[in-house]
Amino acid sequence: MYAPKHRFKFNGKLYLLDATVVDLCLSVFPWAKFRKTKGAIKLHVGLDGDGYLPEFKDLTEGKFHESRWAKVLKLPRGSMAVFDMGYTDYQWYQTLMEGGIFFVTRLKRNAKIQHLRKRPGRKPTGVSVDQAILLGDIPKPLRLIVYQDPDTGKEFRFVTNADHLDARTITELYKERWQIELFFKWIKQNLKIKTFLGTSRNAVLTQIWIALSVYLLLAFLKFKAKLSSSMQQILRLLQLNLFERRNLIELFEPPGKQPTVSPQLLLWEKV
Repeated sequence: MYAPKHRFKFNGKLYLLDATVVDLCLSVFPWAKFRKTKGAIKLHVGLDGDGYLPEFKDLTEGKFHESRWAKVLKLPRGSMAVFDMGYTDYQWYQTLMEGGIFFVTRLKRNAKIQHLRKRPGRKPTGVSVDQAILLGDIPKPLRLIVYQDPDTGKEFRFVTNADHLDARTITELYKERWQIELFFKWIKQNLKIKTFLGTSRNAVLTQIWIALSVYLLLAFLKFKAKLSSSMQQILRLLQLNLFERRNLIELFEPPGKQPTVSPQLLLWEKV
């Protein structure tokens, strides 16, 4: 069994990378110093575009930079990584390119670029620029796409090495990164990783790992039983039956059909 494939028309794997800060009270969790008066740890996740499941994950101190974490990832050749400007590291971009890995990210405003040539062909609606550039000290050309969101009017500058995809697909790939934001929001709201049962580092990390394990089990159950219910609905039903010894798959099956003929009528027919 496999999770449903991502919605884009390329064969490689799709990974959505991001991190979220879990705030902690410094006086209660002194080991988690983040800023002068604030404590925190950071949850790093690489979400698989097939089913939006966390394939890569790690917990670090709050100050640990996203690009440092990303450098140790073993992404397969031909895959696509989508991430925000927090991962900006030109040396890592070059490593990805040398490993046959594609990426899409946003370009910082102060980035030093050299414009080379415009790409041939008609640009899709909203795309004002699609051209080859040199970025920093990266020797191979990259691709710059400037896109204006029709709803907000906000302009986005994307940089990618995916020359084989059209500009519209590049913009849609970056929009897909919103799925990992939804993932972080869901686990924070539903899986108790904002308040903790213990105060030690081990207690906090264990509680977060348990929360991630619960998410994976819920996703597996949803896929295995082919449930149309949302993850939140599945979680709520499990909570209501927490102390019931029942088969999980059967728990989500619709109730059996009620008899169409009353047993009392059958009794009178025999008299």
